[in-house]
Amino acid sequence: MTVAQRERAALVATFREVSPDAPTLCDGWDVRDLTAHLVVRERRLDAAPGIMIPAFAGYTERVQDQVAASTDWDVLLSLVADGPPLYSPFKLLDPIANVAEMFIHHEDVRRARPEWEPRPLDEQTTSALRRPIAMMARMTLRKAPARVVLRTPQGETVATAGRGPEVTVTGDPGELLMFAAGRDQARVSLDGSADLVAAVKGARGGL
Repeated sequence: MTVAQRERAALVATFREVSPDAPTLCDGWDVRDLTAHLVVRERRLDAAPGIMIPAFAGYTERVQDQVAASTDWDVLLSLVADGPPLYSPFKLLDPIANVAEMFIHHEDVRRARPEWEPRPLDEQTTSALRRPIAMMARMTLRKAPARVVLRTPQGETVATAGRGPEVTVTGDPGELLMFAAGRDQARVSLDGSADLVAAVKGARGGL
């Protein structure tokens, strides 16, 4: 089983534990909405482009709302658990493209609960989560008013983005990925002036 498959299974297990109307870190979405998003992303090729392309976002939102409202909860979860269908581009890309997707959205539900704590991650998972950090940072921190350096506690620089005075973000790879994805519930430390740190956090885009 790949890391992406393990993260998918963990996500589905957590989603089954909570109610479909439980909160998430995604603004305006409950767990049902987030599950519908995952289904649309992998199974509705007509609507998936709007996830990334603003011009198509309205159509994607309408389709997602329809899927969320008209699909039985257990069926929605089963569609996510089954993974991408044969016609989906994610069928071949799943081991690469879905590691970050499944991890981040799993944590979006876990970290919306007040008692959350970071999960212990094995070396294979940690290594897999390192790979998408640089791409995520380039997407979400490109407008940052600083040179943002994402660094592990061991002092290894994983990614840099933006220009200007330096702000260093230190954390384990999973936490750096959550920070780059726009989540304030990332367990990281930020080194820089208070105003600049606040500006960097505010300038992030989100997944």
